[in-house]
Amino acid sequence: MRSYDAIVAGGGLIGSAIALELARNDLRVALFDSQEPGQEASWASAGILSPAPENPGMIPLVPIGQASLAIYPDYIALVEELSGIATGYRARGTIEGLFSQHAREELNTIVALHHGLGLQAEEISAKEAQEMEPALSEELEAAVLRPKEASVDNRLLAKALLEGSKRSGVEVHAGFAVQTIWREGPRCAGARIQGENISAKFTIIAAGSFSSQIAGAEEYAPVVPAKGQMLSLRCDAAKIDRVLWSERIYIVPRNDGRILCGATVEHVGFDKAVTASGVRSNLDGAIEMAPVLAGALVEETWAGLRPDTPDHLPIVGATDLDGLFIATGHFRSGVLLTPITAKLIGELVAGKTPSVDCSRFNPMRFRAARESARVSGASH
Repeated sequence: MRSYDAIVAGGGLIGSAIALELARNDLRVALFDSQEPGQEASWASAGILSPAPENPGMIPLVPIGQASLAIYPDYIALVEELSGIATGYRARGTIEGLFSQHAREELNTIVALHHGLGLQAEEISAKEAQEMEPALSEELEAAVLRPKEASVDNRLLAKALLEGSKRSGVEVHAGFAVQTIWREGPRCAGARIQGENISAKFTIIAAGSFSSQIAGAEEYAPVVPAKGQMLSLRCDAAKIDRVLWSERIYIVPRNDGRILCGATVEHVGFDKAVTASGVRSNLDGAIEMAPVLAGALVEETWAGLRPDTPDHLPIVGATDLDGLFIATGHFRSGVLLTPITAKLIGELVAGKTPSVDCSRFNPMRFRAARESARVSGASH
């Protein structure tokens, strides 16, 4: 029987970052993925590194997002050194554009919210925004500058993490899906993979939207896929330096000249088809934000599946099954939260107190909620 200190299910950004962390902590680690690692949500993302909440439900993510953003520069330096692969990290900031007739009121609310959460945000006029980013529309009413935000080429980061993991001793097994949690009484003894029981002291489920398809993990990781359609443009006339953001769209420049635009949020199962309505939605939003993009070449379209949870917050932590840990459900924040998730799982596996409070993301919360609902239903 094969045996490891740790098994990681899932080879995307989160899984490979955890595998690297554990290997650097001197554990013998094996990573298993049902396909070539890094080809799902990690490949499809835009790579925006922003802890700013998109809605009130995301506010609990702000502290952990800030903690992850703070360690990103050093993390990128480490991964690039280990792998020899540049990741396209750009610490240029974000401009959020406001277009409505109530822009002034919205501006005050946004800035006050950010400051209240300890996030840097500055009011800037439409003219100031257009001087910083000439591609911005003349229809812009006002803007918010978020100077500390960044972006990374997630496809390159996934490749670098995987290579860094291999060079650090991680065994990577592509095309081998974790099928079942291997339970022995009150503990997780490893996992069943392609019909074989593989032993491990620690088993980490980090398979994104597919985590709930691993038998025994679904009670801790009730994730569902949230489809996001995106597209990539080329436009020599558009000089875009920062991430541009509005309520309709985000636009993310890459070092190689690509301009990414996205993204829809659709709960349609595991469907990754690109649709006319999705492409139109992204193009309309992008052209409203930066009209020069009307003349852009559409280079690529795609869709990915973000791992969503019932409360739209990630699942990170230990379970009541000794040796079983969950790291999934990051929804729209997976790239941002990659370094801190790896660090937290590393600390938990080592029996240390987490350096950032992650109790809000405990895997037991959904099981407790289901148990409460079951008891309530039985009493009626």
